[in-house]
Amino acid sequence: MPEHPRAIVPTGHVEPVPRRVRAVLGGVVVLDTLRARYVWEWPPYPQYVVPLDDVAPGVLADEGEVAGTPVGTAARHGLRAGGLERPGAALVHTGDRVPELAGHVRLDWAALDAWFEEDEEVFVHPRNPYSRVDAIRSSRRVRIERDGVVLAESASPVLVFETGLPTRSYLPRTDVRWEHLTPSDTVTQCPYKGRTSGYWSAPGVDDVAWSYDFPTRELTPIAGLVAFYDEEVDVAVDGTRQERPRTHVR
Repeated sequence: MPEHPRAIVPTGHVEPVPRRVRAVLGGVVVLDTLRARYVWEWPPYPQYVVPLDDVAPGVLADEGEVAGTPVGTAARHGLRAGGLERPGAALVHTGDRVPELAGHVRLDWAALDAWFEEDEEVFVHPRNPYSRVDAIRSSRRVRIERDGVVLAESASPVLVFETGLPTRSYLPRTDVRWEHLTPSDTVTQCPYKGRTSGYWSAPGVDDVAWSYDFPTRELTPIAGLVAFYDEEVDVAVDGTRQERPRTHVR
C-alpha cells in the first residue's frame, strides 16, 4: 500500500479545458483553441485533444494509417510547419470508443517546440486538474545516505506533496555534503515545477540530486533547494528509515 494518495481518474475520462491552449512548431502556432478537452489515456495525467477546426490549415498530413489508442482508434497524421516535419505526430480520433472524441486530434507533446496554457509555457504534459502539488516547510529531520555515506542532512526541509507520487524532500544547499556530489549537464522538466537548473551525481549513481532555481510560482518554496532521488538513496525521517519508492518519477 503506497504512503501517498493514488491517482483515481479512469482511462477514457473526458473533461473540458477552461484555458486557452496553444502549441508551436518551427515558429508557427499550429493550434490555438478555447475548446480543448482533457482525455485520460492512463490515470496519472491527461492529454489535450482539440477540435480539428482549431488546428492551423495545412499543418496535418494524413499518412493513411489507423492506430489503436487506449481510448479508441485514430487516423495517424504527420505535422508540417515552419519548414519542419514530424511524421506520425498527430492522431485524429474516430470516436469509436469515446464518441465525444470524434473530430478531435491529439498532437504528440514532444513533437512540438512549446505548449502554452494562456500565456504561460507548460512542460512535459498537461497539468492534471485533479492533482495537487504542495510545497510545505517542515522541521522534520531528513537524512540522505548512499552506501553508508551521508549526502545531506537537514532539519528544515521543504516537503513536496504531489498526488499519486511519494513525498519529495527539498533541502537547503548548506545542508548538502557537496564533496560527495559532481555536477552533470542533465536538464529535466516538470509540468508543475518547471525546468531544472542543476543536477548532480554521486559515486555509483548518476543524476541523484537536482534543483529548481526558478520554479513555477506555486512551487516557489523549493527555489534553490536540492532534492534527492529517493529510489536510489536511503532516506531517514526523524530517525526512521523510509522504504524506497518504486515510482521512478522525479
